[in-house]
Amino acid sequence: MDDFFDLVNGSWNDFASFLICALLLGLYHLYLFYKVKKRPTYTVQAVNRIARTAWVETIMNERRDVLAVQTLRNSTMAATFLASTAVLLIIGVLTLSGQAANLNTTWHALNALGATHNSIWLVKLLVLLSDLFVAFFCFSMSIRIYNHVGFMINVPLTLNHKMISPQHVALHLNRAGKFYSMGMRAYYFSVPMVFWLFGPHFMVISTILLIFVLYFLDRAPKVMADDYAA
Repeated sequence: MDDFFDLVNGSWNDFASFLICALLLGLYHLYLFYKVKKRPTYTVQAVNRIARTAWVETIMNERRDVLAVQTLRNSTMAATFLASTAVLLIIGVLTLSGQAANLNTTWHALNALGATHNSIWLVKLLVLLSDLFVAFFCFSMSIRIYNHVGFMINVPLTLNHKMISPQHVALHLNRAGKFYSMGMRAYYFSVPMVFWLFGPHFMVISTILLIFVLYFLDRAPKVMADDYAA
């Protein structure tokens, strides 16, 4: 029991840093949600949703089937590549988990504030592994829905099928795009988790830098937003 309490006390900085980073990322995404509510074209993701909806309506109304197949194929290939990459990273993390005792000295050389117990290091790897599994699941779901859209988007409008209208197909396509975006977010979140292996202070610093990078990546070009508002 004493060893357990010593372990908890020694890992306090690690868990506090994890909570701080989770809070910072949560506040950032709440900020994005608030800005999109005020201006629908504030983020690139919101503009992409509008573009995908307009694209589906154009494809289905003008019967541009070849363009639809080529575009969906490109999206499916991109999601497949990223899902495969997630699998390779998962295998790498699982391999790394078996080397905790051998790598303890090397990985903790710069760890001035965090715990150095093997069990805490394995917990960090488990969190990283969970994040990569989320990425794999999101990209896999994206591929699944892109395949469904490939069938629906080529159904002639003359059939007047109420469940395969352009609006309904656009909802499916935007859902696939949302899973793709979530998978990319999981990849982005893995960066602080990797730095967490070297110490909690590296995790906090990398999270702050990641938020700055995401702020510039997420915002839609201002000209685009102004033109849409006009």
